[in-house]
Amino acid sequence: MATYNYVAKDALGKVITGTSEAENEQILVRRLREKGYWVQKVNPARAAARPQARRKGSKGFTFGRISGRDLAVFCRQFATMIDAGVSLVRCLAVLEEQTGSARLRQITREIQGAVESGETLSRSLSRWPRVFSNLFVGLVRAGEIGGVLDETLNRLSTFLEENERLRRKVKSAMTYPVLVLIFATAVVIGLVTFILPQFVQVFHDLGISDTLPAPTRILIQISNFVTTKWYMVIIGSALLVISVSQYTRTQIGRRHSDWFKLKAPVFGALNHKIALARFSRTLSTLLTSGVPILQSLETVAGAVDNAIMSDAILSARSAIREGEQIGDPLQRSGMFPPMVVQMVAIGEETGSLDGMLSKVAEFYESEVDATLASLTAMLEPLLIVTLGVIVGFIVISMFMPLISAISQLQQGT
Repeated sequence: MATYNYVAKDALGKVITGTSEAENEQILVRRLREKGYWVQKVNPARAAARPQARRKGSKGFTFGRISGRDLAVFCRQFATMIDAGVSLVRCLAVLEEQTGSARLRQITREIQGAVESGETLSRSLSRWPRVFSNLFVGLVRAGEIGGVLDETLNRLSTFLEENERLRRKVKSAMTYPVLVLIFATAVVIGLVTFILPQFVQVFHDLGISDTLPAPTRILIQISNFVTTKWYMVIIGSALLVISVSQYTRTQIGRRHSDWFKLKAPVFGALNHKIALARFSRTLSTLLTSGVPILQSLETVAGAVDNAIMSDAILSARSAIREGEQIGDPLQRSGMFPPMVVQMVAIGEETGSLDGMLSKVAEFYESEVDATLASLTAMLEPLLIVTLGVIVGFIVISMFMPLISAISQLQQGT
């Protein structure tokens, strides 16, 4: 969990400052509001100094990306060695040598030093929140408490493999449409900035530049702006990207962005299904590992990566704490389909909630696969047709004056 400093006021208006751990700022704010505080400010606390546990000859921190596959292999090998009775420190030493990621190797070395100093494994992992998620740390903590660390790591490895498989499918499905879009943009820019100016010169030489049709004049104005004020286009685009990026980093901006992701005409249904699959798979994994329901829901709220879904999950958590069943608040939120609500309710009644959630996750993962296939099949011809319409408009706008001039010459002769 990350650590945050907060400033709040109680019911009497007294200013209260403090430090607390939470999955994210939103969960901490909600937790403080439940206590009756009015939150004024929440900021990430500076990380505590890490134990000086580098081995002799260790170099500085190595940058690089750690993929989900790297973490899945890390967990699988870790579980195998723990199950074989290898000590925790020895497991970490072997994992440091075996991993192919330079950054993960460095982090494993730091974790080994912390464990040797007497720190728990889950606490050591929590020092690297960008690498080991709240779900990862929570499951390891549950495995430590229950004495089933090997089983927990195996479940975590399976979860990471499924999550990585889903991410790869989404990325691969979007690769072709993105390439077509980039190609279309390059073609349009080339026609407007290089080809069209040559035609403008021809129109001027023929003396028809004052009698051009409206589409051609519009196209020429666009071409003149792009070729003469290209720096304004670049600056404007950069400012737009930066503004949107900064706005989505704010709390209200992120909520608007996440709401749009769920309600977008084409991709909204896909994003909603991905969020439901992640919710079901994560909660099932946590419950199977013995994590209490309230703690599980708090962790899941930070793992779904959508503020709207997170609010619905946290509302369900509050209702459960007040004595309600989990299905009722999920239904009231409007973010969970009737099938999910009913499956959850049946699982809660029969004492097999983790199994029911696993079935829900499998269903929505298959739904994501089907939706991706249909979207890809729909987007490919749509993009090609759109490219054809744009290029056709440019070509027709360029040749219309020439055809008109040729017709006038033929009538004159």
